[in-house]
Amino acid sequence: MSQPSPTTISVQTHRVSRRALLGLLGPAFVAAIAYVDPGNVAANLTAGAKYGYLLVWVLVAANVMAMLIQYQSAKLGIVTGKSLPELLGERLPQTARRAYWLQAELVAAATDIAEVVGGALALWLLFGIPLPLGACIVGVISMILLLAQGNNRQRSFELIIVFLLAIVTVGFLTGLVFSPPDAGGVVAGLIPRFAGPDTVLLAASMLGATVMPHAIYVHSALSRDRHRPSPHVHVPPAAVARLLTATRVDVLAALALAGVVNIGMLLLAASTLGGQDGTDSIPGAHAAIVASLGPVVGVIFAVGLLASGLASTSVGCYAGATIMAGLLKIRIPLLARRVATLLPAIVLLALGVDPTWALVLSQVVLSFGIPFVLIPLIRLTGNAEIMGKFVDRWPLRIAAMTSAALVVGLNGVLLWLTVVGS
Repeated sequence: MSQPSPTTISVQTHRVSRRALLGLLGPAFVAAIAYVDPGNVAANLTAGAKYGYLLVWVLVAANVMAMLIQYQSAKLGIVTGKSLPELLGERLPQTARRAYWLQAELVAAATDIAEVVGGALALWLLFGIPLPLGACIVGVISMILLLAQGNNRQRSFELIIVFLLAIVTVGFLTGLVFSPPDAGGVVAGLIPRFAGPDTVLLAASMLGATVMPHAIYVHSALSRDRHRPSPHVHVPPAAVARLLTATRVDVLAALALAGVVNIGMLLLAASTLGGQDGTDSIPGAHAAIVASLGPVVGVIFAVGLLASGLASTSVGCYAGATIMAGLLKIRIPLLARRVATLLPAIVLLALGVDPTWALVLSQVVLSFGIPFVLIPLIRLTGNAEIMGKFVDRWPLRIAAMTSAALVVGLNGVLLWLTVVGS
């Protein structure tokens, strides 16, 4: 008789052993790659280069919110055996369901544009490949990565994404070894404040790049597929509780790493790029990093950007498929979806649109999609009929509702300052 797998051990014993715990980690790391995508790079480098340490507090707050939200998403998938889009698709009337799908797909498309553009920029920085051709190369490689996710090979896909996440971490944090941040500036940056409408726009962009709607949708599916492949299979409450314990570790570890990378990017820009002309774009920032820290650090940074684009666009494409399958009950081949979501990025780059501007703007679009995923998530995880004994307790619900209110409030201020105020 074969030995039970680590996952099986974890739900049959009275405690989660270290071996079993390691076997359960993974879904949150796949979701976390969305938090260090090229949109983050553009937003964080721009914030650090233009305003120094002023907006460090935005990243800290956004990362805490992300931990809370991603845990709720994973919890929903584990407890119910269904993804967030599936649960919404069952409860929304037809017209509302199609409208909701449309906004979710637009947000996912904005995400994919940022990720493909970022990968194309990295290929241009490394090899001088024209941006439209680079976008095509990123699309092809991401499709190869997606093949690892199919045919019940989720673990292989997770390991590939974790490997790319490690490259991203090294690529974006190496510069801090040669240009450490000012400790006093970092502490001052933890005090919440703005310095005009432009900083509000950047804060919204950073928030949209950190709390990612498509990552929330996909995390519920990833956790479901790993731990509850069928909602009809009964899992004892004690086993569910142990899975949730492992999930908390998964989320905390993955999002803490993503948070360190994000904050590190801003600190690198503040310590290295501040006061230099042209450093509010990725090519300009890369050139300044090369000039200040040397070509080796510049290459490492560009490799990190490439890994970020490749991994995050693969996850983004998978998220789009999850959204469509859950809300419309339609499944299309990943290759067709990959081509459809790749075209807008190629067109933008072929038209000569500034890549960094496109990245930052895409993150603003994402920030407006956050309430549409947060509010339903909070309602579902707070519904005892759906979650049973695992329904969110009031402290967690209050924290989640506060996070949603902050996001909606920031977007409202952004609208007032950039539209009405102009």
